[in-house]
Amino acid sequence: MRHRNKNKILGREKAPRELMLRNLASSILLYEKVKTTHAKALAVRPLVERLITVAKAGNLTARRRLLQVLLQKNAVKKTMDILGKRYQDRPGGYTRISKLGTRAGDGASMVQIELVAEKDQATTAKVEKNKTPKSKIKKTEIKKPAEKKSEEALTKEDKTAPAQAEKVQN
Repeated sequence: MRHRNKNKILGREKAPRELMLRNLASSILLYEKVKTTHAKALAVRPLVERLITVAKAGNLTARRRLLQVLLQKNAVKKTMDILGKRYQDRPGGYTRISKLGTRAGDGASMVQIELVAEKDQATTAKVEKNKTPKSKIKKTEIKKPAEKKSEEALTKEDKTAPAQAEKVQN
């Protein structure tokens, strides 16, 4: 009985399953986007997150720990040189799983697991920073007449710009 065993079996024995997950993790780190089944993506996500966290240290020990798990040397190189630096300030959550639908042959749920771009974090932080409840905004803070003046000034500048351009050409 498998009571309280959290690891997914994925229809394989221990050694083939571990090798499959290591290869899938290498592919995700190399190509940054992989199409796979939902169960495999959920199983490989913690492995990829852990590998990137190790790579953030950027020292020889981290490189040796990555070499123990990843089979391809170029995956280790990219993880240490590029991904470790890219996610240096990010505390976690390096992967995203997007559902794609079902596979035609057997109906398996297919997903795309990809590495999150660093700009996503910046935009989400900016959105959260700018979110202010409407009840907190005072009516005096809203300046509609100033906006109209700036629009009028812009239209005047737009009208004078072609005239100035004609003078320069003549």
